[in-house]
Amino acid sequence: MNILEICQEVADIAAIQKPDSLFAGNSQHNSSFLSVAKAELNSLMRYGDWQDLTKEGSFITTAGKSNYPIEEIVPDFYALIKDTIYIKDSAEKIIGAITPEQWMRDKYFFNPDTAVKFKIQSNCFKFLDEPPCGVKIVFQYRANSVCLDAKTYEEKSRLTADSDIPIFDAYLVQLGIHYRILRKIGMAYDEEYNEYQKELRKKFGAALATKDIDLTGGRFDLPDVGIICDVKSVN
Repeated sequence: MNILEICQEVADIAAIQKPDSLFAGNSQHNSSFLSVAKAELNSLMRYGDWQDLTKEGSFITTAGKSNYPIEEIVPDFYALIKDTIYIKDSAEKIIGAITPEQWMRDKYFFNPDTAVKFKIQSNCFKFLDEPPCGVKIVFQYRANSVCLDAKTYEEKSRLTADSDIPIFDAYLVQLGIHYRILRKIGMAYDEEYNEYQKELRKKFGAALATKDIDLTGGRFDLPDVGIICDVKSVN
């Protein structure tokens, strides 16, 4: 179902006027549906590590460069997924400093630790020391996509047409739009909100249950000491 069809179904359930287009701009009613649809999809995108939004990014280090803007590497970046950054050739985990104090201590005082360290600042990978040239870094991140173009199936970070198809489960989106439109027009929505929250937890839990399972029988991770992030969120 596209986003207009979902909103029209919500209108039927709520016994209110159907929107004829979310983008016509000729009706406050249409605009209300568009605003709650955008709010619902953006809220779902930020809710957690949906498997449908999990992607892999990579870049190769170059000589004389310690800062690598994330949006130049993956334009659809929303959040880095914790503990997923590796040097491709050796599977060596890259460790980020957990606190600004540790970052300053490692940067300006002697530290025998040879691990590659970074932080995320101003939406960049910033390495403590310049990494070797030609090293391939791979990582997983959560994309900021909320819908698909109906013709090209290109992922989009915002709604731009009635025909856009939400990435998330249509029934879940319907429930979210339902309680939001009731709230917006001043009607009671407690029951609808509770139903939405139950379905949200169920769908998100099901997505987590389908993640890959480690069958190698062992782990080689270095101690987790975290990542600093002052612009983008890190899970």
